[in-house]
Amino acid sequence: MAALICGSLAYDTVMVYPGRFRDHILPDQIHLLNVSFMVPTLRRNFGGCAGNIAYNLKLLESDGHAMGAVGHDFGPYRDWMIANGMSLKFVRVIDDEYTAQAYITTDLDANQLTAFHPGAMNQSWRLEIPHDAGIRIGVLAPDGRQGMISHAEQFARAGIPFVFDPGQAMTLFGREELEAFIDQAAWVTVNDYEAQLLQERTGLSTGEIAARVNAYVVTQGSEGSVVHSAGRRFDIPAVRAAQVVDPTGCGDAYRAGLIYGLACGMDWDTTGRVASLMGAIKIETVGTQHHRFTLDGFKERFHDAFDYRLD
Repeated sequence: MAALICGSLAYDTVMVYPGRFRDHILPDQIHLLNVSFMVPTLRRNFGGCAGNIAYNLKLLESDGHAMGAVGHDFGPYRDWMIANGMSLKFVRVIDDEYTAQAYITTDLDANQLTAFHPGAMNQSWRLEIPHDAGIRIGVLAPDGRQGMISHAEQFARAGIPFVFDPGQAMTLFGREELEAFIDQAAWVTVNDYEAQLLQERTGLSTGEIAARVNAYVVTQGSEGSVVHSAGRRFDIPAVRAAQVVDPTGCGDAYRAGLIYGLACGMDWDTTGRVASLMGAIKIETVGTQHHRFTLDGFKERFHDAFDYRLD
């Protein structure tokens, strides 16, 4: 079952601050915020939600296509995707724009400060969801505002069920637009902070959102995740990582696990656990697309973590 992941393809400049932001940000002085952090570690990675999810699906030997608009500087990322067997079929170059760029600083508590230049991503509305490419499941990940609106409508018209993953793009939309996304989507996935924001912006409770979709998935970091579906609550445990190295991209790895489980027709208990393990594997490695495993190796680790085997 082929998946189409609409979202950003971006260069991530990742910096690690060997301290804690909370020690330098005074709550009563937020209105005068002016801080500087010395970051001895800096890396430039290939990222963006669509690219990250597609990469993780490739590791799971699942058919996933990233769809997004990129800039004239996309060459190194293109070479990376080709080298890793990733699809470029639905990637479009906008010659007079830069590829989206994220500048991410992470502290020792895994808190992150991010600045993001959208560049070509704002032109994603130029791309259209194909009706005849064998796509059976979609993902609407953070992207250009108009692109997200258009692609949700196109998924719905094409009868392609999709996951709505608003992420950091949620602030681009008001109540009516967010409700429209929810009503068009088959599944909604957010982290716990985004869940609060989504519910505040729409005025909908957890149960009301869950009632409008097949499942409402809320991740809770080290506390695991919760799937609300068909009036039931599935509590998914977190997987203990061998080491906590870099949280950037863990959410995208988790979402790839969701897509894999949905594509394979797994139940929610198993789908959630696949997603949880994906997040744990990612956090053990620096960068969003540098972790590696074989599908057989993944299944063995799943068995070790949960004491039963994937089919």
